Amino acid sequence: MKTNRINSLLEDGQKNILSVYFTAGYPNLNDTMPILRALQQKGINLIEIGIPFSDPMADGPVIQKSSTTALRNGMSLHVLFEQLKTVRREITIPLILMGYLNPIMQYGFENFCRTCSEIGIDGMIIPDLPFKDYMEQYKAIADRYNLRIIMLITPETSEERIRLIDAHTNGFIYMVSSAATTGAQQCFDKTKQEYFQRINNMNLHNPRLIGFGISNKDTLEAAQANASGAIIGSKFVSLLATAPSITDAVDQLLDVLKQ
Repeated sequence: MKTNRINSLLEDGQKNILSVYFTAGYPNLNDTMPILRALQQKGINLIEIGIPFSDPMADGPVIQKSSTTALRNGMSLHVLFEQLKTVRREITIPLILMGYLNPIMQYGFENFCRTCSEIGIDGMIIPDLPFKDYMEQYKAIADRYNLRIIMLITPETSEERIRLIDAHTNGFIYMVSSAATTGAQQCFDKTKQEYFQRINNMNLHNPRLIGFGISNKDTLEAAQANASGAIIGSKFVSLLATAPSITDAVDQLLDVLKQ
């Protein structure tokens, strides 16, 4: 079986990885490929493509609003897969689909994995997939298609659960910076820093990327100092709404991360 791109990116202990999330179908239905091209061209290491959903409970107002707009624009899993059919002719960096269980189950989980594998998707993040269900029903199917199911941990996740996730997943662990929904923050307070240190001290097998709240130089550097890198979502999605072009939105994001 060929190497998974997520593993190739992370296996040599690479640091300062920057992963960017965007909602497929936002701001416009056919922006998926232009956004992927612009992010890859500017040196982003990993991209998370959001599958819009009517009830995205882990997401803050910015991403919720982008989901609503994308659905109104006509985005669906079928449309997204059609847009991504030839993605690997141009895009070489790892790609992850991030979405809730409901639309994936409507598509059919095995069909979803098969299509992901055919077009070159490397993994998925399903925030509302319980770990027990992952182990019992989904892991074997994803493994068959060489796909990584990335699990999330929060400051409230028990050490026992973190160790279980570490033992039974592959790729990286998505380390949520806080128990709140997604959204930009100015800095990570003492409590979050203690959480980062506590997880560092566990010496986990999987690398970690920190997401939720990363929107400037301080939060980016804190994430990069305590993990293999950072995941940015809300900040980029909000810039896509206001920048004159997709390329400008990416440039503005990279500028903001230097301030």
